[in-house]
Amino acid sequence: MRQPNILLIMNDDMGYSDIGCYGGEVRTPNLDQLAAGGVRFTQFYNTARCCPTRASILTGLHPHQTGIGWMTADLDEDGYRGDLNNTCVTIAEALKVAGYATYMSGKWHVSRNQSPDGPKHSWPRQRGFDHYFGILGGAANYWQPTALTRDNEAIDLESLPEDFFLTDAISDEASNYIREHTAADNDVPFFLYTAYSAPHWPLHAHEEDISQYKGRFSAGWDRLREERLERMRGMGIVDESWPLTARDWSQPPWEEASDQAWQERRMEVYAAQIDRMDQGIGRIVATLEETNQLDNTLILFLADNGACAEEFSPQAKQLTSNYPAGTTQTRNGKPVMRGNDPSIMPGSEDTYQSYGVPWANLSNTPFREYKHWVHEGGIATPLIAHWPSAIEEGGVLRHQPGQLTDIMATCLDVAGADYPTQLNGKNIVPLEGTTLAPIFNGQHNHKDALIWEHEGNKAVRRGKWKLVCKYPDDWELYDLDTNRTETDDIAAQHPDVVEELSAIYDEWAERCGVMPWDHIAEKLRLRRERAGNAPEEGAIDRRRM
Repeated sequence: MRQPNILLIMNDDMGYSDIGCYGGEVRTPNLDQLAAGGVRFTQFYNTARCCPTRASILTGLHPHQTGIGWMTADLDEDGYRGDLNNTCVTIAEALKVAGYATYMSGKWHVSRNQSPDGPKHSWPRQRGFDHYFGILGGAANYWQPTALTRDNEAIDLESLPEDFFLTDAISDEASNYIREHTAADNDVPFFLYTAYSAPHWPLHAHEEDISQYKGRFSAGWDRLREERLERMRGMGIVDESWPLTARDWSQPPWEEASDQAWQERRMEVYAAQIDRMDQGIGRIVATLEETNQLDNTLILFLADNGACAEEFSPQAKQLTSNYPAGTTQTRNGKPVMRGNDPSIMPGSEDTYQSYGVPWANLSNTPFREYKHWVHEGGIATPLIAHWPSAIEEGGVLRHQPGQLTDIMATCLDVAGADYPTQLNGKNIVPLEGTTLAPIFNGQHNHKDALIWEHEGNKAVRRGKWKLVCKYPDDWELYDLDTNRTETDDIAAQHPDVVEELSAIYDEWAERCGVMPWDHIAEKLRLRRERAGNAPEEGAIDRRRM
């Protein structure tokens, strides 16, 4: 068989169980169809936050090894420089050596410079992609981003069509790359990385999409979490014995919640954002079919972190510099109304809101915690693999665990490509991942320990055991065979397991350049203080209580 094309699709800030084929209420017929013809992983993991995840998925390394141990800020430590460093290699760089054409459409967010007038050494074109379209930063007004880039040049925003919408543009650019590639280089395989910003805030969606979900969430978060869990159990995605975690402590029962119409609307818009993305994925798959590329294309779909519980203060008129706010006014001059103000219904271009804690709790059903943390709700992601010419049985579940470092290993494996030891005269850090390809057809890949750290939150998973810490608390221990929802901490009963797994973590942290979070947080505080842009008090509640 000739080398397959590879289409890697990742979306932004979506919970484990939102899409239809994982038990959610959102209609995702195109993703569901890929799942029906491929495999769904039930125990795959990301890295809890956007930048570290993007660094890890692109390189097959842990984030700190790439220079992005936190976000895209230079914190004066090798593992926290905010740029992809020169001792890692991207999938695109490795596959180019193996004869692949390489394309990217969407969100980059692994470079501390986003200005076309600044250094571009960690931009997509400089990191192996033949062509690029998208946003280099972390968030954008979907109708009117503050910046768009094509290859190495800024796009004139005045030239955008009146109906421009970022999710659609990412989909359509990906489809165009496939058509153009097929016309020019039909015998050359391609690697296409499509990184959606949806459903990351702001809550922006078309009214025709939002209206499809009118009333769908009126039962409220409590009943909907229970209904989701039952669907997930019926699908075999979660075990019957795993209990549903408690409602988030900060939220009232649905019957006691105020502003229910506004709360419903928040979830309706969020669902519409995912729906729009699924429509675009359908167009990309249709393009593969039209160009006779589908059978020999490995498609992988996953999310960059768990659902996002960030809440914007109703009084927040500006977001901090770490959360780019998009435009301050619409194209026709209307001011953008910022903040989660229940008197303002989200969805339109002149609003800027998030869906917050209660719906993130639903999105991560049945797990604990959210984006930022490394309990299951922060790191568990759907992973769909579809490859008609190689996957022997469609519609099946695979329960073996894996994590982002395995994506690079898988791409190189199926392409028959080597992982380089050097690039541009620099020695490259050895690959950390293990190929997932054997799992596609029910074999084992013999993965050992999985390890995470973000903002002092840390975890080790080995076999059925998971050792996890929510900074600055103590280690907790869970038997994931019997309690993957992490409701029964048994650390006190198994001190030997805690000692063994914590030693694995300590060795890994030393090897990968992980610094104590107190040290990094102080550097971050001083950096913000020097820049005069300390976060606005109350602007964003990240639930760090």
